[in-house]
Amino acid sequence: MAMPDKDNGSLTVCETCMHHCALKEGKTGICGARKNVEGRILDINYGQITSMALDPIEKKPLRMFCPGSRVLSVGSFGCNLKCPFCQNYEISRMDESSIEARRITPEELVETALRLKKQGSIGIAYTYNEPLVGWEFVRDTSRLAESRGLKNILVTNGTADLPILERLIRSIDAMNIDLKGFTEDYYRFLGGDLETVKAFIERAARSCHIEVTTLIVPGRNDSEEEMERLSEWLSWVGYGIPLHITRYFPRYRMKTPATDIDTVYRLAEVARRNLKYVFVGNC
Repeated sequence: MAMPDKDNGSLTVCETCMHHCALKEGKTGICGARKNVEGRILDINYGQITSMALDPIEKKPLRMFCPGSRVLSVGSFGCNLKCPFCQNYEISRMDESSIEARRITPEELVETALRLKKQGSIGIAYTYNEPLVGWEFVRDTSRLAESRGLKNILVTNGTADLPILERLIRSIDAMNIDLKGFTEDYYRFLGGDLETVKAFIERAARSCHIEVTTLIVPGRNDSEEEMERLSEWLSWVGYGIPLHITRYFPRYRMKTPATDIDTVYRLAEVARRNLKYVFVGNC
């Protein structure tokens, strides 16, 4: 979508996520992965793979989808949030000028995944950075993978606009979606929007297996009251949706000491008042 700019002719609006970045020619959005090229917003990270590994499915984390299996995990670069504790900031905060990547086509990636079936792999997980800032690659690869009998797993922060999700959802078998907290203030601190994530979770839950992860950060989202509200809302979406409550560790720009283990277990007990499946992680 184009819009006027009194100084530079026109801007093109990216309609991938809640930021709706209005970009001048040659400029890149907040995510570092989408760019205005001749009036079109292109995903400049298409097929640019920075990380690839054969992982246990539980590492995504998914506890109730094909347990005991493995999956080919792949990531590119870019993210539309600015979490100061990012675990993968080396790739999520990079852009095309500062990243080393291997270019791969959807066909090549699917063939690699097929060869790994003999090692217990069920398909492909789009993960490590935020995969939906390059949703076109996820779309093309997941459709091809589905046609070859492979599973597709999306590990996402859930901040894409719903029309983007609609373009992907039919070929996605499972998702782990971050629900980073349950206040707008906290999401603003992270550069996101709570209502966008809630809408994403609601829509995804109607079409595929989903599990949700909340990282507990001291002084930010660690109150029992907030966990009560979060788990109550998630139960409304689906009582059987698994919630992973995980422990924060200092990383990237955030030096706050790690979350107390007792806090994680206490909040898990709060969540169990409302949800059937609650798991703890990083403890």
